[in-house]
Amino acid sequence: MIPSALVWLHLSASAIRPDTLPRRDTIRVNELAEIVISASRVPESVLKSPVSIDVLDARRIRLSAQPSYFDAIENIKGVQLLTSSLGFKVYNTRGFAATTNVRFVQLVDGRDNQAPHIGAPIAAALAPSDLDIQQVEVLPGVASALYGMNALNGMVNILTRNPFDYQGLSVGQKTGVNHVGSSAASAQAYSETSLRYAQQWNRRFAFKVNLVYQRGYDWVADNRSDLNPNGNASLQLFGRDNPAYDPVSGYGNEAANRRTLTLGGKRYSVGRTGYYEDEVTDYHLQNLRGDIALHYRISPTVELVYAYQAATLNNVYQRTNRFRLENYRLDQHSLTLTTPSVQIRAYRSRENTGDSYNIRSMAENIDKSFKTDNQWFADFTSQFNTDTKNGLAVPDALRNARSVADQGRPVPGTAAFNNLIGKLRDINNWDIGAALRVKSWMYHVEGQVEPTRVLWRQFRDRTGVSIQAGFDFRRYVVYPDGNYFINPTEPDKNLVYGKTGGFVSLSRTFFAQKLKVAGSFRVDKNSYFDARFNPRVSAVYSPSEGHSIRLSYQNGYRFPSLFEGFTNINSGGVKRVGGLPVMSRGIYEKAYLVTSINAFQSAITADVNTNGLTTEQAIQKNKALLNPSPYTYLKPEQVNSVETGYRGMLLRGRLYLDVDAYYTAYRNFIAQVNANLPRGTNPDSLAYYFSSSATQERYRLWTNSQTRVFNYGVSAGIRYSLGGDWSVAGNASFAQLDRVDKGDGLESAFNTPKWITNLSITNGNLWKGLGFSVNYKHQDAFLWQSELATGTVAAINTLDAQVSYRIQAWNMLLKAGGTNVTNRPYYTFIGGPAVGGFYYTNVVWEWGRTVGKK
Repeated sequence: MIPSALVWLHLSASAIRPDTLPRRDTIRVNELAEIVISASRVPESVLKSPVSIDVLDARRIRLSAQPSYFDAIENIKGVQLLTSSLGFKVYNTRGFAATTNVRFVQLVDGRDNQAPHIGAPIAAALAPSDLDIQQVEVLPGVASALYGMNALNGMVNILTRNPFDYQGLSVGQKTGVNHVGSSAASAQAYSETSLRYAQQWNRRFAFKVNLVYQRGYDWVADNRSDLNPNGNASLQLFGRDNPAYDPVSGYGNEAANRRTLTLGGKRYSVGRTGYYEDEVTDYHLQNLRGDIALHYRISPTVELVYAYQAATLNNVYQRTNRFRLENYRLDQHSLTLTTPSVQIRAYRSRENTGDSYNIRSMAENIDKSFKTDNQWFADFTSQFNTDTKNGLAVPDALRNARSVADQGRPVPGTAAFNNLIGKLRDINNWDIGAALRVKSWMYHVEGQVEPTRVLWRQFRDRTGVSIQAGFDFRRYVVYPDGNYFINPTEPDKNLVYGKTGGFVSLSRTFFAQKLKVAGSFRVDKNSYFDARFNPRVSAVYSPSEGHSIRLSYQNGYRFPSLFEGFTNINSGGVKRVGGLPVMSRGIYEKAYLVTSINAFQSAITADVNTNGLTTEQAIQKNKALLNPSPYTYLKPEQVNSVETGYRGMLLRGRLYLDVDAYYTAYRNFIAQVNANLPRGTNPDSLAYYFSSSATQERYRLWTNSQTRVFNYGVSAGIRYSLGGDWSVAGNASFAQLDRVDKGDGLESAFNTPKWITNLSITNGNLWKGLGFSVNYKHQDAFLWQSELATGTVAAINTLDAQVSYRIQAWNMLLKAGGTNVTNRPYYTFIGGPAVGGFYYTNVVWEWGRTVGKK
């Protein structure tokens, strides 16, 4: 949380500059000098950090085979990458991954750059330019005790270059190509132009400006595997004969778009035809982002910084559903004052989803625009009955019935179809349109003080005790659009939600500063919940320079996000409702679990189709399968975690080793439950209400799992200098569910591979400025569970490589490389796009100077 101006002067030799090349013993020199601030909110040696932390400095970024620092984070130990889009990548550590990861925090110079209405970052939307990166710090695991936000799984803090220390003009041009040999799209060009300019006007004032403009063609989601393969198993209808076919990347044919039809005395599950994702969305990517910062040094140790960041996005994005972001805008104003012992920061983030739309709602309502559900299913039934009476085989009759019911259906690619998309994307009601129209704001003020650094220095020197304290105040404000959000108490006013918190941290050294013991205590109060307490205790023992052993215990809480607490959406016949009592009172008390309703309906179907019962008899026989929902209103999530680890320099400083192990217990997972209400009040008729989709209301409710989940893991990273400029590095992380107590099936899905490994070899100066790096990544297959789709993600094996060349006379660095160079498409989660090979060149030209100690 301390700006780079105060702690990074000694790292200037590691800046991303064409004339910076590796030197002998760089592993020992870099690791012993490496300073981090995120683990304890104060500058400290990475070797003495009380928790696991990994650093991606400017030199490692330059040598990475990945095209940008944001991509290079993927190769840090323990990091799992989810690719929703070429322009949208989500990181997670230590399990329970999600495409909108509200449990992982992303900071830029200590500022939370989340999209306010969902409580999670929109990937790299407000991330700095490659040209402005000082270093990236990644903390896997719980960080709530000091940060008090959503950092249950981890956080990343991206630190930028101070214009007092790094001045001049930098220009970067990245050119690439993807979809080479792809069946989903022809080869497509990618371009990313970056500019940074920084200047010091006098000893007190400096400024910097950054711009990044990206254009390309997104990865395509075209997975046609059937999510409902057994929808008509009792009738032996499988594959494309299954009239309830539900492809992963198809929309408008989900459960809400299906009905059970009685045809010829048999019960059939039939879904509407739907559209594939690539038929109803635009995959062109065009993003613009930038920032400006004004730095004023009141004195050599006191600095005031105003920063403004802004972005406009046009790409695909994924939450529970897939979205097309169009003219999506996000910006942030911030003001930071830093002294040697005090820091105060205030910022405001603003979000406007522009002309964005829900891809699933688009597909559903294109279908409904030409024919209502009632009419479509009536036409389907009539034609099927006619064909079977005329002797047509059932599979053929089903296909013909669909063809007749689909007559007049809008055809993708036609002018009429495109006009319909244009019309629906402007209708802010997902029952009849697809528009995503959200306007939201986040206001945040925080401060921290270290009185023992200056004012109470004598106390620290006498007792060895260091004291740190801080506070934060946060408010979310959202405009009630009537579709996505409403204000349940004051409909004509904005919805306001927030929290206040603070912490105190004490540390003391013992045994000639070889042992450092620290403890912190944090309290947070949310608008709708009682105060919650987060402690952390840690010990770091450093028997000698270059070696440390650490042990820590942390407790963390996560309050429901604005979206989880207040959402109010009708989509495809399903109403998604926030879990706060003010939003959902009276619903939980009457709801029945959809899992039990599905089992009830399947049992009826089986008895009618195979056992010869009438529908009436089957209903009476199976009504005991219906279960009322046991879930209720939202409570905060809680996590407890124990971690231990070792960092050290071995083999005379040629080998750096970092090992950590953890054990974590989660409680009150915030998740969604599908639960329906009967369309009727007669309690004796419940079974009849739930035997048909036409006599029940479908809900998806935010609530808490009743499960307690325990997981553990271990990770290890090494870097070894082979001599000269050669080095090899590798890491491996293991994550495992230990056990689930009282598993109710609602716990947030683990969604994490058991093993993730990386292995790389680099030489930054192989011959006269020519360098290269190669990275191999393996990720185990794992089960992915989400509201959108569930299935097994296949194992991933990728090879990334780059060569670079320094032209010192021109202050230029040339880089050419590729990710997934073998071009074997893979999925990072079910429902997302296939990621193929990406091949690029990057030219960086810098003209300026670096100020500070060498």
